[in-house]
Amino acid sequence: MQAQKYSVNQHHISTFLAFVRDGQIAIPEVQRPFVWDTSKVRDLLDSLYKGYPIGYVITWQNPNVRLKDGKLSEGKKILIDGQQRITALRAAILGEYVVNKEYNKIRIKIAFNPKTETFEVQNPAINKDKSWLPDISEVMNSNGIIGAVRKYMELNPEEDSEIIERNISNLLSIQHKQVGTIDLSHDLDIETVTEIFIRINSQGVVLSQADFAMSRIASNEKLDGPNLRKAIDYFCNLAVAPQFHEHLRENDKDFINTDYYKAMSWMKNEKDDLYDPSYTDMLRVVFTSEFSRGRMSDLVSLLSGRNFETRDFEEIIAADTYDRMKKSTLRFMKEDHFKKFVMIIRSAGFITPELIRSKNALAFAYIVYLKLREEGVPQAHIGRLVSRWFVMSVLTRRYGSSPESTFDYDVKQMDNKPFSEYLIEVEQAELSDSFWNFGVIQRLDSAVISSPTFHVYQASQVKGQDKGFLSRDITVADIILYKGDIHHIFPKSFLRKNNLARGDYNQLGNYVLMQQEINIAIGAKAPNVYFKELQDQCNGGKMKYGAIDTYQEILDNLKTHCIPESIFEADIDSYDSFLSERRKLMSEKMKNYYKSL
Repeated sequence: MQAQKYSVNQHHISTFLAFVRDGQIAIPEVQRPFVWDTSKVRDLLDSLYKGYPIGYVITWQNPNVRLKDGKLSEGKKILIDGQQRITALRAAILGEYVVNKEYNKIRIKIAFNPKTETFEVQNPAINKDKSWLPDISEVMNSNGIIGAVRKYMELNPEEDSEIIERNISNLLSIQHKQVGTIDLSHDLDIETVTEIFIRINSQGVVLSQADFAMSRIASNEKLDGPNLRKAIDYFCNLAVAPQFHEHLRENDKDFINTDYYKAMSWMKNEKDDLYDPSYTDMLRVVFTSEFSRGRMSDLVSLLSGRNFETRDFEEIIAADTYDRMKKSTLRFMKEDHFKKFVMIIRSAGFITPELIRSKNALAFAYIVYLKLREEGVPQAHIGRLVSRWFVMSVLTRRYGSSPESTFDYDVKQMDNKPFSEYLIEVEQAELSDSFWNFGVIQRLDSAVISSPTFHVYQASQVKGQDKGFLSRDITVADIILYKGDIHHIFPKSFLRKNNLARGDYNQLGNYVLMQQEINIAIGAKAPNVYFKELQDQCNGGKMKYGAIDTYQEILDNLKTHCIPESIFEADIDSYDSFLSERRKLMSEKMKNYYKSL
């Protein structure tokens, strides 16, 4: 019979809030900003007033850690589900400030009408209306009911004092309503905690392993965990919105004095959005590059001081983990490291975030970069190795399924042999002739424009500085950067007229990056029609399609776009053979592009 790994308890709301205030239950300060609308806070108070249940909150016990002197230090509980509800109660009942989505500290004031027994978010009209208690926290934290009733009746003498006293008493009793807690044992693994969470949470919201790791980090004040947690969170916000820097300076002046802030302050002027890591991405890179482990559950264990051999929890291991995480986080945020890595990805042809669908591939590429930097590999060699690994990962969809297991395997291989040797081994296994001759071609038989394979093809065109389809001056890079459209070589309307279905005419093999005005000029014409007019254009005829005016320019443009010369005679009957031939040429282009990296 298996031992029960959790306990279910009931606490008065006032008691639970006291646990939070005293630090027995840790709510990481920036675990998640308070994202509830103020109306949801109002509705929560209304539910409690009426005696409705508000759901369980879930805590996870930090393990007891063995100190250097042999004694045990009892771990705190971490609130892993219910933060929004508890934060709402702290704001409304205790009158505390909350940090909103913009990371501003704000007050949420909930008003109560003792006559109608209704709650509302405080507003100017309520402040002018004597029938409302404009801020229930003032009543909740007063000396008692008598003073509150007397003050209200002085302003509203016409009301029935007994009814008012009863309703204000019911308001105060909210603090004594119970909240259910599910306290999970410290020795549960992340997978089990996640499963419990899903089964209990009616909305089925899945917490990621990164959420658990971030909670563990932030709960350890002794080892400066809150600042480490903030550093990761703040850096990711700055990457998306550099203007967040002003909010940071105004609202967290203590953090400004940390090494973390000094390392990330350059982000206030950074406009490049090619790599905007989420906290999950950043945490994965920071951990894996430093510890050569790919599973986030290992990080959670190490943060708790887990000795994998003895299975005990030791203070010295936790302290070492926090020290190394700090060092790795600073390395991640270093301007020279971050910008040079982004430059490598951009120079490989991936010039917009839209071309990078796999955040995991990007994350592991940064891991490779940081580890090679630590090993002292020359920057020129690093650029080649990182770009090839990244493109290989995207092409083969290496981190598409079971990414943590693959991260763990790859990073351990990096420790066992020179990375250049490992890369060659992977290329020989994954990028064989059959991959290029069959695998890539098969993946191009698709209508999905977000296909990683098609993104690599576009990157190869950027890298080759190719011109747009039938363009003399406008490059593929220009069209991508300025959000140009992808058009059809065999026009969509032409294929529709010939009764082809959407999946037939929307084919990767039929797509090109083309200036809109050229696409409009082509209209619904068959390729053999508009290419005949293009030939006439090169022989002194009317300029209909861009600025190309020589036959050789046409041939050169077709070659860069992997379009066979049979296009000059192509009509509806040759569409399928055209797609087959072009897919082969596209695959060959990507193969040559990869070898050029």
